[in-house]
Amino acid sequence: MLQFSFVDSLQSIDPAAWNALCPTDYPFMRYEFLLALEITGATTANSGWQPHHLLAYRDGQLVIAQPWFIKSHSYGEYVFDWSWADAWQQLGHDYYPKLVNAIPFTPCTGPRLLLDASLDLKSLLPALTKALDAECQRLGFSGWHSLFVEQPSAVLWQERGAALRMGCQFHWHNRGYKNFDEFLATLLSRKRKNILQERNKVAAQGITFSCHEGESLSEDDCARFYDFYQMTYLKRSGHHGYLHGDFFVRIARELPRQCLLIQAHKDNRVIAAAWFFKDSNTLYGRYWGCLAEYDFLHFETCYYQGIDYLLRQGLQRFDGGAQGEHKIQRGFEACQTFSLHQLQDNRFHQAVDNFVEEEKLHIEQYIADVKAASPYRDHRAAQ
Repeated sequence: MLQFSFVDSLQSIDPAAWNALCPTDYPFMRYEFLLALEITGATTANSGWQPHHLLAYRDGQLVIAQPWFIKSHSYGEYVFDWSWADAWQQLGHDYYPKLVNAIPFTPCTGPRLLLDASLDLKSLLPALTKALDAECQRLGFSGWHSLFVEQPSAVLWQERGAALRMGCQFHWHNRGYKNFDEFLATLLSRKRKNILQERNKVAAQGITFSCHEGESLSEDDCARFYDFYQMTYLKRSGHHGYLHGDFFVRIARELPRQCLLIQAHKDNRVIAAAWFFKDSNTLYGRYWGCLAEYDFLHFETCYYQGIDYLLRQGLQRFDGGAQGEHKIQRGFEACQTFSLHQLQDNRFHQAVDNFVEEEKLHIEQYIADVKAASPYRDHRAAQ
């Protein structure tokens, strides 16, 4: 006997009850991470990310929690549906608002539904889909979407009728390397030399690096990084970044063991930095910023220093974020991502379902082409 409800703020939920449902130390479903986004103004009605979280209680105990947001646009999702919105609006219908289950501004695959250990997802899906469809109908939304879902869960939702969309990212895998040189030894000679040349050029510019995590992350570190982040965002996109300055201060305080800041130094000052999150298995490259451009500094700070750190810590995977074909020649490998889409109008839903099936063929071919162009000497070792 489950009682479903939707709430418009995490502050109405017991943090311990939410976190007790987290099956792993994956950082982005932690109460602290999601609350930091809300408290600092990144996820509000004004930002187009209005919290609308799904909860279910049994005998007064929280047994299901799922972060949902009412979206008035598609920014910050990294699963692009602008063409769907345009098509639906050309027919005289409103695509927005829509209901989105995602980690805002975070295209990292992981859990998207938290369940008590006594519950089984497959048996719950009829009740969950009924609750979501009813909420969309009650509010007049075009549909619901769940982004960067783990494949086993995604397949179960597809069996219930959701359209399953495939995407592609590039991740780096630790195949038992003791150090960076062992990784380089697995690459084709030309690729290995290119990486060494890039790293040597950074060192020749007099740039050094330092890692800051846990209690060593100061408020000054966070404030400096925020300035870099905003300057770089403005330069590249012409608008401010999604996150606010106090987010970094707060998250470093609330999740210190899962935050990593790598700083680049030149002439006794910090000139660039990359912000990462981590769990017991994976390093997640998330944000970057710099004072000025230096040759290959981005690759060194965001990728090579991250790989060095990962190897020292014995982590297994480096999720470098969305897009970025330049990662391929640096040892990152193509992998599938999955998202779910349920539109309330049957005609529109069928059109989307047909679209993602056709798109899937192109994604699969693209991944095959990337693997064929692998920089590894033994392609089989990278598959």
